[in-house]
Amino acid sequence: MNGRWDYPEFEPSRPLPAKGGIAARSRRGAIGEEWWSRRFIQLLESFGVGSRLKRGRNYARAGQVIELDVEPGIVIAKVQGSRYTPYKVRIRTKPLSDAQWRRVEKAMSSQALHLAKLLAGEMPHEIEQVFTSCKLALFPTSASELKASCTCPDWENPCKHVAATYYILAEQFDLDPFLIFAWRGRDKDELLERLRTQRGGSATRAAARARSVPKTPSTESPAPAPQTSFWCSGPASTELELRPLAGPAPDAVLRQLEPTPASPNGQDLVELLAPAYRTLAQAAERVALDQQPRETAEGPSSRESQPASSR
Repeated sequence: MNGRWDYPEFEPSRPLPAKGGIAARSRRGAIGEEWWSRRFIQLLESFGVGSRLKRGRNYARAGQVIELDVEPGIVIAKVQGSRYTPYKVRIRTKPLSDAQWRRVEKAMSSQALHLAKLLAGEMPHEIEQVFTSCKLALFPTSASELKASCTCPDWENPCKHVAATYYILAEQFDLDPFLIFAWRGRDKDELLERLRTQRGGSATRAAARARSVPKTPSTESPAPAPQTSFWCSGPASTELELRPLAGPAPDAVLRQLEPTPASPNGQDLVELLAPAYRTLAQAAERVALDQQPRETAEGPSSRESQPASSR
């Protein structure tokens, strides 16, 4: 049962034009660009509502969803239909408890790469495995964990208004993956702060353990290193693998800094410097990739190969 019972007839197929609606960016084909938004749509389709979801695709692309708010455990939206008053849509799921979030945060903070990607605004590919390792789930895992309702007279669930909200919600996840965490009960600022605290606490405890290990004085004098090998890297250098790539999060180190009191023109210093870090990393990557093949294919530069007398 989808909504109120006070309308005997279904809504006509043509909705009223919506002003200032949230139109889906995708104009054809599937909706959802990032892996996590596509995963959300795939889960909905696996619940057996795939054919009914398509009813809302045109509504989503036409911008009929005029409001959408994500709160812990609930998504609230307004969708313009054929009636003057927009329909109210609610999509509920059970948020994780504080104890469950503490387990997840501990697991997430143990992986430096996960923290770096999240600080850079990216969703790690392994994030679902992190939740699974804590016997939890990032997304609802069954239709029974989603409770959708709409004030329209359509008895089908999802109706076109709920379906349109699902699609727009997926695209909002594209823009801000932290909305997934907010829906599950942890907003962005609180999550990042707790992850930084967890990470800092782990490093402090590791340093304390290292200091507590007693040092055993050595009775043997170290052998002097031969002077002939001082400028040699040794055979171990052949095992080094250098990659001139920028990496997934060039500004990760910057984002792990504590908040600074400096705020040029009212802007956060980290957010102000982050684009410069990314630009420099990409420029260095282009330079490295341009020079590497030339050095390999042509050997030493022509200037170095010329006799001294011809220079």
